[in-house]
Amino acid sequence: MFDNLSQRLGAVVKNLRGQGRLTESNIQDALREVRVALLEADVALPVVRDFIARVKERALGQDVLSSLTPGQMLIGIVQKELAALMGEQAAPLSFAAQPPVVYLMAGLQGAGKTTSSGKLVRMIRAQGKKKVLLVSCDVYRPAAIEQLKTVAAQAEADFFPSSPDQKPLDIALAALDYARRHFFDVLIVDTAGRLHVDEAMMQEIRELHAALKPVETLFVVDAMQGQDAVNTAKAFGDALPLTGIILTKLDGDARGGAALSVRQITGKPIKFVGVGEKLSGIEVFHPERMASRILGMGDVLSLIEEAQKGVDQAEAIKVAKKLKTGKGFDLDDFKSQIQQMQKMGGLGGLIDKLPGMGQLKAGDLAQGEKQMRRIEGIINSMTPKERQQPEIIKASRKRRIAAGAGVQVQDVNRLLTQFEQMQKMMKTFSKGGMAKMMRGMKGMLPGMPR
Repeated sequence: MFDNLSQRLGAVVKNLRGQGRLTESNIQDALREVRVALLEADVALPVVRDFIARVKERALGQDVLSSLTPGQMLIGIVQKELAALMGEQAAPLSFAAQPPVVYLMAGLQGAGKTTSSGKLVRMIRAQGKKKVLLVSCDVYRPAAIEQLKTVAAQAEADFFPSSPDQKPLDIALAALDYARRHFFDVLIVDTAGRLHVDEAMMQEIRELHAALKPVETLFVVDAMQGQDAVNTAKAFGDALPLTGIILTKLDGDARGGAALSVRQITGKPIKFVGVGEKLSGIEVFHPERMASRILGMGDVLSLIEEAQKGVDQAEAIKVAKKLKTGKGFDLDDFKSQIQQMQKMGGLGGLIDKLPGMGQLKAGDLAQGEKQMRRIEGIINSMTPKERQQPEIIKASRKRRIAAGAGVQVQDVNRLLTQFEQMQKMMKTFSKGGMAKMMRGMKGMLPGMPR
């Protein structure tokens, strides 16, 4: 999402190379480029003005440390100010109320409220054994209630039934009463959205808020909306005492301005970001980590957290033992590693969080993802014995495997060659040659630079 912004800010650093200190002249030139980059990213104009003023105030006259260049010094200041712009620190959900704790979901139609409700269930359940009840007050959109019922089943949460002929306030109060009587810890209320902000919609959600007294009133906004997201956020912020924001579709091709603007416009923290349609596709929003990602510094902490959530620990230990001994690593293990990477958001999700990988083009990543799917298909076309003993795969077997996977024989040959190289690296690693192994891995993963 932030590719263009990252490239523009990277160019600012290059332009400052060779200069001994930050002066008013070179800061002015650099900040002009930063301003253009932010405006191109759809960041709201008032936000850009405030941001540039703060960066200039901090940067002006600062001596460049012996270990830093002027560009690095300026980027350090920009990184801190970006983090401050987006909220400085993560804002967790509040459970500070007598159960059932009520979360009210607000936002326009299509912003992702229903899917985000299911994602919140998954996140809440991961934090502890809490009983969660979902209810839909959207009596206007066809199939909205059925959609939430399906999401609730996928998230393994209880669902309170409602129907289009009921009034939203009656549904909400009945669900709250049911949640109290059946000792639920959390009640998530999915409200109706419209294609645009209107007074009837705002009045309805104000009434729901007054009756339910929610602990969290979460505004769900589509990051792909750009400037419209900022306008919508302001309208909802004026009408409701929002407690936080969920920014959806952050993995889309929008320019990222909403992420940098909604916190400043509403004064409320971005609590979560949604990536993808799967219910596992939700992340706690860490402003300082997001600022680092925007500036091409990566986000290793989030990558580690994703690995802890997505990786099968028993499988990881088994592969680690094979890695240590350099023996027994077969094509089933190779396939398992690809699947683990897919659980962590695929190659794109991995690269996005690695420092210095912002120069990779979207086309390269797409090609890499495609190649990984092809590799998985080829391995699936093999017999268990062939996966365990790839050396038995000769011409006739290669033709059969290629036909089964819908690829060319050359693709099978390429996979076997890559796997043979990986086995050699495993042996190198087992002998303590870590540096040599890392050099050999360069360019091994599809889409990675050599």
